[in-house]
Amino acid sequence: MSMELERTFEPITIRKTIIPNRVAMAAHETRFANGPIITDALVAYHTERAKGGVGLIILEAATVHPSSTVSNNPACLAAYDDRIIEGYQRLMAAVRPHGTRVFQQLWHGGHHFGPGDGRPPRGVSAITSPILGVPPVPLDRDDIAELVSAYAGAARRVAAGGLDGVEIAAAHSYLIQQFLSPMTNTRDDEYGGSLENRARFLVEVLRAVRDAVGPDMAVGVRVGAGAGKGAVHELELSEVANSLVDHGLIDYLNVSQGDFFGPHIAIGGMETKAGYQLPSSGQITASVTRVPRLVTGRFRALDEVEEVLRSGAADIVSMVRAHLAAPDIVEKTRTGRHGEIRPCIGCNQGCLGVISGTDTRTGCVVNPVAGFDDVLSEAQIGRTANPRKVVVIGGGPAGLEAARTAAIRGHEVVLYEAAPRVGGALNLARRAPNLGGIFDVVTWQEAELGRLGVDVRKSSPIDAAGVLRQDADFVIVATGSVPDKSGVLISAPGERVAGVEESHVLSSMELLSDDKRELGRTAVVYDDVGHYESVAIVEYLLARGLDVTVVTRFPSFAPVADRTLRTVPARKRFAESGRRFDVRPNALLTRISPGSCVVHSVDHGETEVAADTVVLLTHRTACDGLSVELRAADKDVRRVGDALSPRDLQTAIREGHLAGRSIS
Repeated sequence: MSMELERTFEPITIRKTIIPNRVAMAAHETRFANGPIITDALVAYHTERAKGGVGLIILEAATVHPSSTVSNNPACLAAYDDRIIEGYQRLMAAVRPHGTRVFQQLWHGGHHFGPGDGRPPRGVSAITSPILGVPPVPLDRDDIAELVSAYAGAARRVAAGGLDGVEIAAAHSYLIQQFLSPMTNTRDDEYGGSLENRARFLVEVLRAVRDAVGPDMAVGVRVGAGAGKGAVHELELSEVANSLVDHGLIDYLNVSQGDFFGPHIAIGGMETKAGYQLPSSGQITASVTRVPRLVTGRFRALDEVEEVLRSGAADIVSMVRAHLAAPDIVEKTRTGRHGEIRPCIGCNQGCLGVISGTDTRTGCVVNPVAGFDDVLSEAQIGRTANPRKVVVIGGGPAGLEAARTAAIRGHEVVLYEAAPRVGGALNLARRAPNLGGIFDVVTWQEAELGRLGVDVRKSSPIDAAGVLRQDADFVIVATGSVPDKSGVLISAPGERVAGVEESHVLSSMELLSDDKRELGRTAVVYDDVGHYESVAIVEYLLARGLDVTVVTRFPSFAPVADRTLRTVPARKRFAESGRRFDVRPNALLTRISPGSCVVHSVDHGETEVAADTVVLLTHRTACDGLSVELRAADKDVRRVGDALSPRDLQTAIREGHLAGRSIS
């Protein structure tokens, strides 16, 4: 263990529970549960991270009452049902041998999330949620008493299941924060008005929970300042937390930031720095010093954890997305294998957006095993008894991942890349503002191929005849895709945009490949895909000093990327750029001429828009010619990633991973 990480690897005691180190995984939705049934996938997910050395796992929000389900998902973890006890016991039997401690976060969504069956949500006051958009039924005193009892009942089940602690969710504008915040609490009874009254429900819940679990179990609370005007703020939360400590109601404090009135603050993307929440959470932890304090904020490495610990801002640091990407980040750091740690790139796509279509549950763009740890953990890859010669064509993320897993399997692997650098299209994507981190996964993959002894041949284009001369047993084609500039649009496949052959019409790859290209003063970006590519290209053009108009078939700007919570921060950066940015939704590009475009929209009919540069963001065309030739020669070939069908980074890496490990 490095002396530089001395604080990180110090144990810490919460009430009577000893946490073996200062690294935690805060509660985060996985969608692996099935109501009160803790599935094999959920057990395996947490077991892998316990094996990897994390000190504390706080299980995802478990609803305490059937009136509220996480994300309106009836299959969310349900702590109001006795059947969950057996699942807890099975989970702890798997995790306990590795020394990790496990707490359960107890939750009610209030007006944000109802029962998921069409009935209205319950709320503190008659204020409609921006998420659900349904007026809630305000809680009366009997309802409040029922919910306090429900929290206690859920806590008893947690204790019966053998877990080490309970955390009460009082952040992110869920029910308890709805009580705490004057923005959502307009009651005129003993639960509204003064801060003491607004905190009354939380106090009653904590007292009931302590009575339910007994004197030994750790009990904590998660709080965080809200984002909207009039939301509960840091000073009020500090006062509440210190009062809870005074009355012996909490043994630790977990501090976050953000809510559904500013969700991007809660889960910052690639553009945010480590510890970005500390300006807010640090105000609270500086005031509350008599119990252990936990913070979060896109921490990706243990040296960042150590820095926070040494600063005194916290006693424990959460690393959720870092553990999604690398379940063994703690153990590999402890044993000096820093270069083997798969990096989180902060794209929020697989963990939050769930937009790739590979699954409906939480996953990870860079780690295809996440969420499938029960059936796909890398420990299950194993070494083959029959090593083969494997040739991989293409050194983008899909090809690199295929080569990596084939090498782990024990095969002799040769990878051919035509360009002088591996990384494929990410070599250009990284050039857009705030996207440099996307290349971290390629850097890691290339280093892993070196460690595993893969023969990587850069600047080595190869044709079918060359592949056949290799006498390979198995060929993986990961040759990627190219932009489609045919002028055929998804919403109007029977038409063709006139003027696509003009010299000022570019693909995103052409735009990013030449920073010295003369672009003029105005640009039109036609977005036919809706992904983050549109955000990146707009930001690049604004940084180059152009006014930008986005024309899109969608009803809003980059709707697919919006699910990653990265478009709102980007729009703020657009506004700060000093250039004009405009969106024409529900629109088609019909004609391109020098200096302008003709756009037809539902709202405005046919209009002309100034455009010295036009960038087409359309679906791409697979480069599958090589695979066609090889299959014609009766070669055992598998296409992966864009060479099969142009999609996104998550599916590319996943397909490469599965292809490499499937070679027997």
